Amino acid sequence: MLGARQEAQSSLFYEFSLDDHIPQDHLFRSIDRFVDLGGIRAHLAVFYSHTGRPSVDPELLIRMLLVGYCFGIRSERRLCEEVHLNLAYRWFCRLDLNDRVPDHSTFSKNRHGRFRESELLRHLFEMTVARCIAEGLVSGQRMAVDANKQNSTPKEDWDASAIDPADAPRAVREYLDTLDEAVFGAASEV
Repeated sequence: MLGARQEAQSSLFYEFSLDDHIPQDHLFRSIDRFVDLGGIRAHLAVFYSHTGRPSVDPELLIRMLLVGYCFGIRSERRLCEEVHLNLAYRWFCRLDLNDRVPDHSTFSKNRHGRFRESELLRHLFEMTVARCIAEGLVSGQRMAVDANKQNSTPKEDWDASAIDPADAPRAVREYLDTLDEAVFGAASEV
């Protein structure tokens, strides 16, 4: 026998907890235990105005960046859409179901503006390394780089004279400029 068609009847009140819907073994639960972003507001305080409407919480933006890095979401527009839709992403970003996800343009402005000017990401990296040293996870004496063999050029095919530094991505150029400034800042061109 064919049952009656169910009509969707919206409830006046819902009882819903994001925490109940995120599995205990989810990647973000593991990460969240170690993420301490309490100091970023103090670090960024001088980059915010004391007048006007309240800004987007910088901790939310950093948590969103972590979501993007963990799941390979490179587009800021797509990242904002994914955080809007995914319950685990919302939970990690401390967003309730009714909370708005920042617009991708706000996200971009902060990442390319305040975060770069304040060197926030460098600050967070140094805090993370210091915590790893304090927890005994690393000694801080050596550095290792994990090169992706799929994207690397075999040594015999590598021609240093064919490399044009202008073709390097912006992040690489900024990193190299920082190294040059730190090492050779007082040196002449010779």
